[in-house]
Amino acid sequence: MAVQNSESVISAEMERVTPLVEGLYEKDDTFYGSIDKDANVERISARDMRIPLMMRPGGNFGQFDSDGGDLGRGGAPYYDKAVINTINLRFGCEWTKKAEWATDDTRKAVVNAFNKLVSSSMPQFRHDSDALCMQAGTGVLGTASAVSAGAGFDTVTLDSDGFGAMLLRSGQKVNVYDATLATNRTAAGAVEITYYDSANKIIKTTPNTTDFIATDVLVIDGVSGANPVSLYGVPYHNSNASTGTWLGLSRADNPEIRSTGTNAAGPLQLPQVRLTLNKMMNRIGLMEAKRLKLKAWLNPAQLDAYEQLGQLTTVINKPPSGTPGLDQFYNPDAMQLAGVTVQQSIHWDMTRIDFIASNFWGRAEMKSPGFYDVGGKKFFEVRGNSGGVATSQLFYLVASWNLFCKNPATAAYIYGLDVPTGY
Repeated sequence: MAVQNSESVISAEMERVTPLVEGLYEKDDTFYGSIDKDANVERISARDMRIPLMMRPGGNFGQFDSDGGDLGRGGAPYYDKAVINTINLRFGCEWTKKAEWATDDTRKAVVNAFNKLVSSSMPQFRHDSDALCMQAGTGVLGTASAVSAGAGFDTVTLDSDGFGAMLLRSGQKVNVYDATLATNRTAAGAVEITYYDSANKIIKTTPNTTDFIATDVLVIDGVSGANPVSLYGVPYHNSNASTGTWLGLSRADNPEIRSTGTNAAGPLQLPQVRLTLNKMMNRIGLMEAKRLKLKAWLNPAQLDAYEQLGQLTTVINKPPSGTPGLDQFYNPDAMQLAGVTVQQSIHWDMTRIDFIASNFWGRAEMKSPGFYDVGGKKFFEVRGNSGGVATSQLFYLVASWNLFCKNPATAAYIYGLDVPTGY
């Protein structure tokens, strides 16, 4: 007679599942959330929004002869306009009836899959929108530094810029373009990120992409053709480039629309901060600078670099009895750069620090984020091959908006920063 051991009773044992389901990924929307206020949103139609700009002061200043002299002719301020339209964004979700039925009661599952899908979709949509705010208007979310073809997939390393894989996520579909954005290597259809290792900056995309090489870029799904145009992110507006255009205006002909930039070309140093802010103030004047609601936006990597500079001058005093012990680190929520409040974002480019005045930034919005609906209907059935209804359903979150800056002269940034070791 067999002994009753653990293996013989395993089928009768109760299985314990913890009731809390934790997400193993980040859902930050720090910058997007900072402009998600009514005061920062301009409601627009399908027509371009016009941003009037007083480009130059005009007038004729000089001395004159009060004893019958000629006062000369006058002048007046010169105005121009920037124009911006919206980008349509969507976030599609799909589930089957079996998944819904199998989890629709606490006696069946620890989580209601349908309810969780609905409640988690908007935070993810905001996260993806935040990531899109970090690119320069081309939809580029990652740059390949190495590509290795596998059996039906490509392994892609992204460690040649200040983003790595931060702007991408598992399950996301992307297009692959060459570095010049002239050739879409995935014109037949976007590839899906089926493996995501943010710490090591490695992803895998399925299926294989023909001619996928290092220096190629990963671009948001939904664009097509050469030179794709996407949402105008922070690097588009906060740029000291003297070529190209900004919202329809030539950067070469209008230096007034360029922001202030300082090329660090190395590690963060304190004089770079003061220099950048002073150059910006020299352009707009001290009185205008005083009304700016400036924040220094940076990645935690550069906050680390800044903290290391502070630690070099730290004096350690033994605390009184009963107080917390040694802590040689600073509170990141209380840090400042030359009097400017520091704001961290894990999506920020690790090679730059941006000084942004929130009172000049906002959203041009035609459709605020929400469900795509047709006559009040928000959930749609999938059709089977027969033409009948399939046991799958869909819903979409959609938005139509763009990011704008009313005065690029109030923006400044430090670029070309070394990324601290380990990041």
